[in-house]
Amino acid sequence: MNIEHINYAGPASDDPEMIDKLPKSLADMLRQTNGFIQYHGGFHLRGACLAPTWHSLRDAWLGPSAIHRLYAAVKPDDIPFAEDFLGDQFLLRGGEVWRLFAETGELEPLEASFKEFLKDVEDDPGENLGLHPLLKFQREGGHLQPGQLLAADPPFCMEEAEDGQTLTAVPTAERRRALAEFAAKFRDLADD
Repeated sequence: MNIEHINYAGPASDDPEMIDKLPKSLADMLRQTNGFIQYHGGFHLRGACLAPTWHSLRDAWLGPSAIHRLYAAVKPDDIPFAEDFLGDQFLLRGGEVWRLFAETGELEPLEASFKEFLKDVEDDPGENLGLHPLLKFQREGGHLQPGQLLAADPPFCMEEAEDGQTLTAVPTAERRRALAEFAAKFRDLADD
């Protein structure tokens, strides 16, 4: 597969044990290129590396702040192989890609294999990744650095977001923590 529009390529793999645990299609991709960021921060495929931690698949899957530890709907064997610019996660579950909406903690099956998903993203990143907020942020002079995600205030799932939002670049770990805390509160309110 020929991946284009890369603005960050991951470091050389220093985590061969991780590659051995992965489905063949993902393992093959990480042997070709050890993760990357595309579309000026719009899409991040994690790599089989120990550092930087924001790029580490091991950290996101098995580490102390693993995605399954942050969200009740995510199972320990779901592989959080990628994320978008807002912190939504893409998981491999049973050979299919699922999307975790990080603000709400809701999961949605995308009914695509890993390869089909990457092709869909490449064919129409604007639609398949919802890049409009990132493009707005860039038009206003913003730029995401590797290791950063966009924080939206108010969150997209709130009615107030219809009146506009402030978008800010924040460190990935900080954004993931804040999203998980917000999703837990959101779930508690929905349960009431």
